[in-house]
Amino acid sequence: MKVLVAVKRVVDYNVKVRPKSDGSDVDLANVKMSINPFCEIAVEEAVRLAEKGVATEVIAVSVGPKQCQEQLRTALALGADRAILVETEETLEPLSIAKCLKAVCDAESPDLVLMGKQAIDGDNNQTGQMLSALLGCAQATFASELSLNDGKAVVIREVDGGLQTLELSLPAVVTSDLRLNEPRYASLPNIMKAKRKPLDVKTPDDLGVSIAPRVTLLGVEMPAERQAGIKVEDVAMLVDKLKNEAKVIS
Repeated sequence: MKVLVAVKRVVDYNVKVRPKSDGSDVDLANVKMSINPFCEIAVEEAVRLAEKGVATEVIAVSVGPKQCQEQLRTALALGADRAILVETEETLEPLSIAKCLKAVCDAESPDLVLMGKQAIDGDNNQTGQMLSALLGCAQATFASELSLNDGKAVVIREVDGGLQTLELSLPAVVTSDLRLNEPRYASLPNIMKAKRKPLDVKTPDDLGVSIAPRVTLLGVEMPAERQAGIKVEDVAMLVDKLKNEAKVIS
């Protein structure tokens, strides 16, 4: 069984991002970048399937600039067998990424595609669903548990008020929730081995994919700072402020 796992390069979750001075985008100068945490969980799940003897090959794929090779090398250090980078400097939106992944899937014919449920930069939660639609295959999102048997995937999802269990025919696309697993740390020997694992670089043109953007980013700004609260001395003052300042009572 071949498993393809998508990874995205994002700002490290410990970094507090700020917009550029002109408000045109997020300032990424000298900012630490990492694998999207949800994608890291997807990589871990794929590697665990390989360790169980279920998956015979794990392929890590990323779409983005040349620097994405860093995150792909991390995925290789975590246990992926080889990697593919669809290299582009263009601004990417979920549909463009899904089209590139679909082209890679057409070439590789994976039995299972794993990816994070969303990226922590855009929080779109769209790519997995779009890829499933483009491939015409089954999908399960927000997976908190995954098992494979007899050409089927069983996915447990945490929903409001309980659990939902889905059975999917393969091939399928599954997106990972935080509760799916706890990713391992890459050991130094595996980091060194990852440098020798194959990493193939392609372009959208090589795949015959158009990534012309359909959405224009107009601006980015920090949320308004919350004003400090005040203490009221008695009920009469509280009622006065609710009535005359907040105007929530009459």
